[in-house]
Amino acid sequence: MKVVLPVAGKGTRLRPHTHTKAKSLVSVAGKTVLEHIIERLQAIEVEEYIFITDENGRQIADFMDCQFPDLKCHYLLQRERLGPAHAVALAATEIKAGDELLVVFNDTIFVTDLAKIPQLCADADGLIYSKEVEDYQRFGVNVIRDGYIVDMVEKPDKPISRLAQVGLYYLKDGAGFLDYIRQTIAAGETVKGEYYLPAVFMRMIGDGLKLKAPEIDAWLDCGQPETLLETNRYLLKGRHHIHGETIDSVLIEPVHIERGAIIRNSIVGPNVSVAAGSVIENSVIRDSIINTENRISNLILEQSLLGDSVTLVGSPRRMNIGDHSLIEMDQ
Repeated sequence: MKVVLPVAGKGTRLRPHTHTKAKSLVSVAGKTVLEHIIERLQAIEVEEYIFITDENGRQIADFMDCQFPDLKCHYLLQRERLGPAHAVALAATEIKAGDELLVVFNDTIFVTDLAKIPQLCADADGLIYSKEVEDYQRFGVNVIRDGYIVDMVEKPDKPISRLAQVGLYYLKDGAGFLDYIRQTIAAGETVKGEYYLPAVFMRMIGDGLKLKAPEIDAWLDCGQPETLLETNRYLLKGRHHIHGETIDSVLIEPVHIERGAIIRNSIVGPNVSVAAGSVIENSVIRDSIINTENRISNLILEQSLLGDSVTLVGSPRRMNIGDHSLIEMDQ
């Protein structure tokens, strides 16, 4: 099997964190989003990882060389931003007849057992992984009949289906799938000038191919600060890893403190990850992600996301307050 990972894109919803790094290299629960994804792909035998990159491609390549040096990787530059289907189409030079194909978009971390692909796809041509959601109006959804997808509706007004597509796709015939993308692009089937995969899948369904929509266990959005913090909480659940140095501090489970981090005279947690090189002093931090080489002192932080090499210094207050007082202070 070959895996296509479209990692291009500005990650505008995560700015300013994506001004200086690829969005897939943003950290959550002690690892980058890309590292979480690659680790989940270890459940299957992958012949080659094909990355569709933008100008940050060198960052991706350096990261993979450092963290996963034994994996075979190939990098292709998407020069024009013409949509997800166009990005996947760039992998055509690397996909040969007989190649199975898994397409993984990097805005989300998935939780599912990929080793079940042969079983799930025994009587189908592909899998469009999905997740049942309440706010179906925000997503493209799959309409199912007799176990197979018969339609795909983008942001439906009525609950015709709650099975949202999650950006994880398996195709038994990878080369054939890419040919369908070529046909879709040649036909000019765009939405606001971009090519999307539902048009490709509907073309396949129209030709009689069978696609299923297995539901994943968890769909963890990493596309904006609020959802990144939600994902951090989910991934830290049941974990309490303290590899750094703690001095006269209280750590409230769950937290992830990397080796090389220092916590001094502070209360940290719950749901906090602190990266190597960061120093936290005289502070209270909860529900936050603290990246590398930060310096934090005399502060209370909640639901915060700090990039690399940030210095935050507050000031302690001295008070002399009499009886029956009510004092409310903003930081």
